[in-house]
Amino acid sequence: MSRPYHIAVIPGDGTGPEVVAEGIKTLDAAAETYGFKLQYSTYSIGGEHYLKTGEILPDSVLANVSQADAIFLGAVGHPDVKPGVLEKGILLKLRFELDQYINLRPVKLYEGVATPLKNKTPADIDFVVIRENSEGLYTGSGGYLKRGTPDEVAIQESINTRKGVERCIRYAFEYCRKRNRAKKLTLCGKTNVLTYAFDLWERTFYEVAKEFPDIQTDYAHVDATCMWMVKNPERFDVIVTDNMFGDIITDLGAMIQGGMGVAAGGNINPSGVSMFEPIGGSAPRYTGKQMINPIAAILAAQLLLENIGETRAAAGIENAVMKALRDDIQDVSAGKMGYTTGQVGDLIVNYIRNSAGV
Repeated sequence: MSRPYHIAVIPGDGTGPEVVAEGIKTLDAAAETYGFKLQYSTYSIGGEHYLKTGEILPDSVLANVSQADAIFLGAVGHPDVKPGVLEKGILLKLRFELDQYINLRPVKLYEGVATPLKNKTPADIDFVVIRENSEGLYTGSGGYLKRGTPDEVAIQESINTRKGVERCIRYAFEYCRKRNRAKKLTLCGKTNVLTYAFDLWERTFYEVAKEFPDIQTDYAHVDATCMWMVKNPERFDVIVTDNMFGDIITDLGAMIQGGMGVAAGGNINPSGVSMFEPIGGSAPRYTGKQMINPIAAILAAQLLLENIGETRAAAGIENAVMKALRDDIQDVSAGKMGYTTGQVGDLIVNYIRNSAGV
């Protein structure tokens, strides 16, 4: 057997540790079932650590997680910490420092999960959003002039480089080809208003498209993308977009696939260490109550295994999730599942083991 995979675990705040525990439970079951080993290193950074020590993301932790095969993150956010402090200091810093330039968000409706879209089924809602994850408005470029006065000016600049845009678009084409579903890639932008940034995106998109003649290309303004995601989500296969627009449309995507309880994502560095997380926040009001849905964290674990090359195990987790959602879980909302957080994890572990005869 090859060396164990080293997984850096950041359980985070609120209900983060609860859902991460279930994700690890399913990772361990998949490793046992499909014949590989995992080793974990846990880093208790987040709101509580910051309040006690004043540290957000120590350099020693950053150095250690950068050597892992993958990072498994719970959620950051603490009611006693000003919004933005932990998000910028942990999430964005990890993304930027580890050059996780792709944010990968599957938007998939599973059987047994309710969508707010009338007459839409799992056959209609199955697409992926690839969001540029290291540039745009999230670089923090800008500043103030005459702050605190009636003449105050605030400037926030969107940084788009040819290198950053092209590598994101190229990844999206390659992913679309590998996904091998409709083989259609949609560029989501705003070329009629953001004429500089999205001119770069559009030119690069169609230049790279010449190398992928088997992929159908499409363009939609971001407002039209939101409209079509609600009216005709079956229109989409893979969407590629910038950092800000991607952040917005993926939350819409989470809602049409049934809610944050089933939404997972990855922050990808294709040649380095990537980080996987449930999309929902830390939900501090549910902490310790075993009411929160761990499915999103378990699907994040599935994405993690897929990324490190354990594709059979990843498929095993997803199949187990699909069975639990179809046959057992009453509702994906917190407190309405018919099971505790831990019991949902146990259900999925049993399905993983039983599917392979373990």
